[in-house]
Amino acid sequence: MAHIWRRVDMAGDGAAVSFDFSGCAFLQPNAVVFLGGLSRVIHHRGGVARFLLDTMTDPLRVNLLQNGFAHAMGAGTAPWQGNSIPYREYCSQDQDGIAYDLRRNWLGRGWINVSAGLANAVVGQMWEIFANAFEHSSTRVGVFSCGQFFKTRRQLTLAVADFGIGIPSNVRLFLGRPQLSAAEALRWAFQRGNSTTCRLAGPRGVGLDLLKELVRKNNGTMLVYSHDGRAHIDQRGETYENLDPFFEGTLVQIRLSCDDRRYVLSEEAPSQAPFF
Repeated sequence: MAHIWRRVDMAGDGAAVSFDFSGCAFLQPNAVVFLGGLSRVIHHRGGVARFLLDTMTDPLRVNLLQNGFAHAMGAGTAPWQGNSIPYREYCSQDQDGIAYDLRRNWLGRGWINVSAGLANAVVGQMWEIFANAFEHSSTRVGVFSCGQFFKTRRQLTLAVADFGIGIPSNVRLFLGRPQLSAAEALRWAFQRGNSTTCRLAGPRGVGLDLLKELVRKNNGTMLVYSHDGRAHIDQRGETYENLDPFFEGTLVQIRLSCDDRRYVLSEEAPSQAPFF
């Protein structure tokens, strides 16, 4: 995806950009939100994004129709309910609407067995990702989300992207440390207590302690790409890396295992060994 961003960025304002899907059998949710956001960036710069339908395989085309991506890009076919978490473009900070979408389409479809209390708490932490994008990323094209339930693999994936200035840049500005590496900045942003929701000009922390714990207990993964940094969280721990600039923004992907366990908050099941 980084090379696609560089090609689009080099094309400049007003460019017509065509996306050829030859050799692409399927798009993961992170690729769907990336392409959706990229098309809006191109449009914002006065250009045109063209998706070459005749280069898509039938399964790819059907999936993009079903999850609503194709409809958002101008196709006449309305999306339908399937194994996708619908493609969404959020242009305003509608906390209730976004939380409702996440509860209903991500954790409310029965793909993973979580209690109502835990679902609400996790959705509340996911809101931090959206809020951070709206309040501090300076995104001009909104925030994008999409997901997929992979039945054979028993995995549930959700991706969220914005095309703002990225978490590392925000942290550097807030701490007044322009030389701080992306890895160090991401590590700071993901530590408990570093949520900065009351600051007027600085970044808010992502504050994802409970979400990270669910990922670990569930044997899932969380990947965060943000401009020149990458965070990887799973049951083995957390790693933070410096990268060549990936793209101007933040891309978060969460993958959960759809196993037979029920996940609850500790106060919801005092007689059992709590997960959280």
